[in-house]
Amino acid sequence: MTAPTDVFPASERMDAIYRWQVGIYDATRKFYLIGRDPLIADLAPPVGGTVLEVGCGTGRNLIVAARRYPQARFCGFDVSPVMLAEARRAVARAGLAGRIHLAQADAARFDPLTTFACEGFDRVFCSYTLSMIPPWQEALDRALAAVLPGGSLQVVDFGGQEHLPSVFRAGLRAWLAQFHVTPRDGFAPVLADLAAARGLSAQVDRPYRGYAVRAIAARPPLA
Repeated sequence: MTAPTDVFPASERMDAIYRWQVGIYDATRKFYLIGRDPLIADLAPPVGGTVLEVGCGTGRNLIVAARRYPQARFCGFDVSPVMLAEARRAVARAGLAGRIHLAQADAARFDPLTTFACEGFDRVFCSYTLSMIPPWQEALDRALAAVLPGGSLQVVDFGGQEHLPSVFRAGLRAWLAQFHVTPRDGFAPVLADLAAARGLSAQVDRPYRGYAVRAIAARPPLA
């Protein structure tokens, strides 16, 4: 049963974006969502650890990660019922329904205890999601809050394209805007401030000449 829209106010907006794309989403996005697999390769969760994807979409990343790390448990949430339905089908086809737990939640209001009945996760990751979430700073803060001691948050998303030709940069941004995607130009200082406020250290890189932004925020282990 789908939750009422007043519980997840962003669900109708996201469903409107994805309803006619869901069947071709993974096939088309692989050409420009650069850096997803390197992020997954860097997750390295501990044995028996837990991993959360914020905005799991079709479940593609969770399936890749679960196959790579068979010793870990995975959770993912999305606000869009359309995408969650596709993710559940994909996870079932992959034979991973026992290891990947999916739920509907709003990234800007996410609480791991109410959504997944747990205090937090050893690894949390956001793959090209913050650029689609209008209250992205709130979503980033909630993701940081879900990191357990000794754990980390990893992010990959569209960067500012600082070192790419201006014509390419303008064209890319205009094209992304058609899909309600906005690169978060203020991401680095916002992450630094939010991470520091929650006791995490953060580092940011801008690979592919600034096409993408790649960040890791780590929480120290308990003494």
